[in-house]
Amino acid sequence: MTVRLLLADDHPVVRAGLRAVLDTEPDFTVVGEAATAERAVALAAAGDVDVVLMDLQFGAGMHGSEATAAITAVPGGPRVLVLTTYDTDADILAAVEAGASGYLLKDAPPEELAAAVRTAAAGQSALAPAVAHRLMDRMRTPAEALTKRELEVLQLVGEGLSNQQISKVLFLSQATVKSHLVHVFAKLGVDSRTAAVAAARERRLIRR
Repeated sequence: MTVRLLLADDHPVVRAGLRAVLDTEPDFTVVGEAATAERAVALAAAGDVDVVLMDLQFGAGMHGSEATAAITAVPGGPRVLVLTTYDTDADILAAVEAGASGYLLKDAPPEELAAAVRTAAAGQSALAPAVAHRLMDRMRTPAEALTKRELEVLQLVGEGLSNQQISKVLFLSQATVKSHLVHVFAKLGVDSRTAAVAAARERRLIRR
């Protein structure tokens, strides 16, 4: 069977490189490209796609995880294989929760990419070894692991947002934001926003 692929990435050079690699596989056919997450959702909904290779960051507009959720919410829709440069807990959890069948880093060798595409097309999970290791670490120490919401709050703190601004972005009360930060401080063993961000970045929980 031929696996029909949609490439979703806002960088033309990246899409061209992916197409060049994937075209060498006899059972792969690249049937479309999307420079925005919104376009990826539209093309995926149009049919004739088995696997979407999805970047996470598209600049302005819809995030890759949001697009993944929209695509996987459709019964019988294509599988989504996230292909990104980000390996933080925040990004991994968001993608997995959105329904991604796999998560691969862009520095993966061609043979690993091809194997992940086939695995995703077969309806199975395809995780990069480093990603699988991070998820296993979270499972081993659940009490110490930050939740998806705590990671979202902390990521926004790292971007310089106040509690009031975070509450508006995430549609939470300021009291809830403060509560999440209290839990974050306790889990990371810190006592300030600055220390929490520094510790989280050092552990690759959030983006730098």
